[in-house]
Amino acid sequence: MSDDGGQMLLIYDDPSDHRSLSLDDASSTEESPDGNTLSLEAVHEAIPYIGQRFLTHDAAYEFYSTFAKRCGFSIRRHRTEGKDGVGKGLTRRYFVCHRAGNTPIKTLSEGKPQRNRRSSRCGCQAYLRISKITELGSIEWRVTGFANHHNHDLLEPNQVRFLPAYRSISDADKSRILMFSKTGISVQQMMRLMELEKCVEPGFLPFTEKDVRNLLQSFKKLDPEDENIDFLRMCQSIKEKDPNFKFEFTLDANDKLENIAWSYASSIQSYEIFGDAIVFDTTHRLSAVEMPLGIWVGVNNYGVPCFFGCVLLRDENLRSWSWALQAFIGFMNGKAPQTILTDHNMCLKEAIAGEMPTTKHALCIWMVVGKFPSWFNAGLGERYNDWKAEFYRLYHLESIEEFELGWRDMVNSFGLHTNRHINNLYASRSLWSLPYLRSHFLAGMTLSGRSKAINAFIQRFLSAQTRLAHFVEQVAVAVDFKDQATEQQTMQQNLQNISLKTGAPMESHAASVLTPFAFSKLQEQLVLAAHYASFQLDDGYLVRHHTKLDGGRKVYWVPQEGIISCSCQLFEFSGFLCRHALRVLSTGNCFQVPDRYLPLRWRRISTSFSKTFRSNAEDHGERVQFLQNLVSSLVSESSKSKDRLEIATEQTSILLSRIREQPVSSLALRDISSVQRNF
Repeated sequence: MSDDGGQMLLIYDDPSDHRSLSLDDASSTEESPDGNTLSLEAVHEAIPYIGQRFLTHDAAYEFYSTFAKRCGFSIRRHRTEGKDGVGKGLTRRYFVCHRAGNTPIKTLSEGKPQRNRRSSRCGCQAYLRISKITELGSIEWRVTGFANHHNHDLLEPNQVRFLPAYRSISDADKSRILMFSKTGISVQQMMRLMELEKCVEPGFLPFTEKDVRNLLQSFKKLDPEDENIDFLRMCQSIKEKDPNFKFEFTLDANDKLENIAWSYASSIQSYEIFGDAIVFDTTHRLSAVEMPLGIWVGVNNYGVPCFFGCVLLRDENLRSWSWALQAFIGFMNGKAPQTILTDHNMCLKEAIAGEMPTTKHALCIWMVVGKFPSWFNAGLGERYNDWKAEFYRLYHLESIEEFELGWRDMVNSFGLHTNRHINNLYASRSLWSLPYLRSHFLAGMTLSGRSKAINAFIQRFLSAQTRLAHFVEQVAVAVDFKDQATEQQTMQQNLQNISLKTGAPMESHAASVLTPFAFSKLQEQLVLAAHYASFQLDDGYLVRHHTKLDGGRKVYWVPQEGIISCSCQLFEFSGFLCRHALRVLSTGNCFQVPDRYLPLRWRRISTSFSKTFRSNAEDHGERVQFLQNLVSSLVSESSKSKDRLEIATEQTSILLSRIREQPVSSLALRDISSVQRNF
């Protein structure tokens, strides 16, 4: 063996084998490997040598592969002589360097894209030749030719492991990867987890991220018809385990899956309380089947996104969207939302008008804004950020008149008269501009923070790399995970000490009724209300900041009926009374926020509360025990201050009076909706 510029030069050949060492030799003449000129002692046992014996040609391949890896290259099977089952059968095999030969010329096919990947082949002549020998009825394979001269640089030990021949994923690892894919974690996270499990350094697994991605892609390359059948079977299996799980599907004329929608029991339960304003996000596609994916989500009383349902559609046309909305309303027992926010889609808009005639349709502002860079960045150039700031200013205005005037000024200032996107935005302004939407309840889902939380939730199961049949299962995992996280956030919020900033009775009353999230929103308005002055008019009140001499908001209050409204329409928009209305209530010696302005959807009622009652609906003893625990907690919390004790005493007296009005029965319990109203 000699070194030549970092390359290995080692050539052995059987002198009795009258054959050329050229890899292009296609002769099938039998060789006689007897009479080796090299003794076994003269050659290191880890290096192939002429006359070396193997029981099978696979054993020879493994030996040569191990040698190649140690040297810095990999091998592949080349040509053979003879054929199993024909004549003498397979008589000779060639194993060559992975860079042997030259790149074959591809035949171009019209209409078929060419990948034109670079080839590593460079005509390397390194090889190992083995021949089959039969002696005394015993068959073995002997090395009859060996050359280790490479015309390329050999790889270092830390590089050779990246060659495809030395990268493999075991069956156990494949199962592990498939399990990880169902959870929705990324490939990078899968790799890191397996590195930790196997106690190897980062990057030293016997496979790469690309191998994992290829494996996951191979899982998806199944017969679409079989995929659809498996998907429906999975839904039916979930239905058998949970009768409250709901799904609907349609088949086309060829009995193939066309559309499918589903919702979980916890989602349907959440919708009963928090389904007043929802987002129908249709901007995603399920890569496993290349189908549009629609996701219904909302916000609960703690400001946390909650999942309502999913739909997969083959086509995005009016018929498909109408079917999806019908299925969703069916899941929710015929209850349509007050407001639905979507992306700009004309077919979907028409479907909503037909299937949800009483529902206000609005455009989700973060979906609209997400398209701005592609719409305006190139045309506006350096002025893009200035234009975007002006757009947001107009978006947040309260007056429609101010918006209209400001929009015209903005178009003139930035020269956007002929921009089709600007014209389309203006034409649909009643669907996305806040001045046009303030009279409709949106549950704060127009805020950027809320949009990020909803997007993060959706991405959790969209990032999953798995088959269609497992998608419904992994969505359920994501929903369960979100439910658990929500319960934890609920507990953490409830354990926090609420800081009262004004000392007003209205504030302490609201703090006892609303969730910490909702109370913080109302508290902001209570603090600001102290800076406003109210002036009684013939038909209501005028409320404005104490530093202003004109303007203000008009507030109408009917004390006898407990009705109050403000021209700013904050309550209609968010479910929280505004500073103007709170100022009038304070001026009128009102010490509690009227019940109708503390909506159920913002009160301290968690989905777990409903679950507890429903799961124990038939067990009177357990429910009595649960009530005793509630009473114990009530006494414990109330005794911490005089104000708390007064509120607890007053509210408990009212509740007790209402309970005594009900008929006496040892097992009859009130309907859950009544319980929720009282609490």
